[in-house]
Amino acid sequence: MRHILDSIEVFYDHLSAVDFRWIAVALGLHLLRSLAISRAWRNVIVDAYPEEKVRWRSIWGAYLAGVGVNALIPARAGDAVRLYLVKHRVDNSTYTTLAASLGVMAIFDITAALALFVYALTQHVLPSVHVIPDLPSFDFGWLLRHTRLSISVAVVIVIALVVGYFWAARHVRAFKERVAQGFTVLRRPRRYLRRVALWQAVDWTTRIAETFFFLKAFHIVATVHNALIAQVAQSASTALPITPGGIGTEQALLVVVLAGAASRTALVALSVGVKVTVTVANVVVGFLALLIMARTLDFREIRRRRQAEEAPAAAPPG
Repeated sequence: MRHILDSIEVFYDHLSAVDFRWIAVALGLHLLRSLAISRAWRNVIVDAYPEEKVRWRSIWGAYLAGVGVNALIPARAGDAVRLYLVKHRVDNSTYTTLAASLGVMAIFDITAALALFVYALTQHVLPSVHVIPDLPSFDFGWLLRHTRLSISVAVVIVIALVVGYFWAARHVRAFKERVAQGFTVLRRPRRYLRRVALWQAVDWTTRIAETFFFLKAFHIVATVHNALIAQVAQSASTALPITPGGIGTEQALLVVVLAGAASRTALVALSVGVKVTVTVANVVVGFLALLIMARTLDFREIRRRRQAEEAPAAAPPG
């Protein structure tokens, strides 16, 4: 926490030098990203429920609400919110199928993130495994310093997921069919590429452009190379969201991967400035969408509603 507070102080010291014109451009691209992602997700859901009406604006609003919650609450709590909102906008939909539709989206995202990671490896800018645990404010440092325990925890998690899957497959009627329904679009590869992957490619292109203009705003050397490398740090910080928005991880990685592009204080100001700007934008827009769609800003109330809906389905027949 001390490192984070120190970084925020560095950011405020550099605030007067920030070019807010490029900040505005970056935020415009950030909003464009949400349109592309929501379009891709909507098309996945359309194929899963071809007989139902799936409005793009409803999916977009649910996506924005989820992003707003994720900006403040760790562990992807916003995903539960967006699933709840979409379920109430798509007739006859189920949480199982909608969750599976997010899995379809993850295919392209994981592939793109791995491609960027491989690119970063070829550029020799990533910190070594021995250096990572000592990076300030690095979320995964404790895990990497206790390798055996981390491996044990990972094995337990994997086993629990596998056991949970097979338990659900045996005890929840039509579970497999509902999961398969969420992946319907993959049965037609050309349709998937045209209606889903294309929009996700727009998303990733836009997020790299967004990073490029944030670099310009903070007077960091703005090149496509630096934007790609900075995007690797951002992707790594959200891979395992121990903290809201991956704050701490991204900050520590940016200082390492962009070393040479600017001074350490300038890079810290960039990481904190981007995080503050994007978080505020996500919270404002996201919670406005949440208020419009759920008519409440109380995440706990939404969770209670979802649990109440799932309880009858989980109860054994009388």
